[in-house]
Amino acid sequence: MGTNRQELDNCLYGGNGGDGSMEYRQIRPEDAREYVEMMRSLDLETDMMMLEPGERKNDPEAAAAMIRESLAAGDFFLIAREGESMAGVLTAERGRCRRIRHAAYVVVGIRAGYRGRGIGTEMFKRLDAWAVSQEITRLELTVRKENKAAVHLYEKSGFVIEGLRKNSMRVGGVYADEYYMAKFIPQNEGA
Repeated sequence: MGTNRQELDNCLYGGNGGDGSMEYRQIRPEDAREYVEMMRSLDLETDMMMLEPGERKNDPEAAAAMIRESLAAGDFFLIAREGESMAGVLTAERGRCRRIRHAAYVVVGIRAGYRGRGIGTEMFKRLDAWAVSQEITRLELTVRKENKAAVHLYEKSGFVIEGLRKNSMRVGGVYADEYYMAKFIPQNEGA
């Protein structure tokens, strides 16, 4: 790539997007306490995330270690902030083995009060730029079938449904299905 690392980081993580009040940046280990609090709040606000309320550990030290490990592995770990509040997160964990190093698994969560403001769209634009810079050619995620807003965001961002995972979760004592979705990222061949 013809740009230096600082320029790439500024493009992917720096600055504001959309209406200018939202800051997007790479998470830092010192964000761990706020990150845990945001994720625990997400668990209370929606039943669309993996963990149920009270299931997530309230351990900022463990979260800081996880953040350091993720960043050292070259994963994408973007947060959205407005003022003093963490509004959302998007992570992409790249494959650790050589045969799947070209792929990354995506997880996204946006706090209820911030949804519908283009945060997810902006985060996925930055994810795409990271994927190209890291030679990631496949992004993948799972989403509950009934989560229409998320499915719409993912399809708008270029993801397609690859399959259905029947009864993959139990939510409130009821089985729920998930879509398996993926997006293919073209690379600049010979550039």
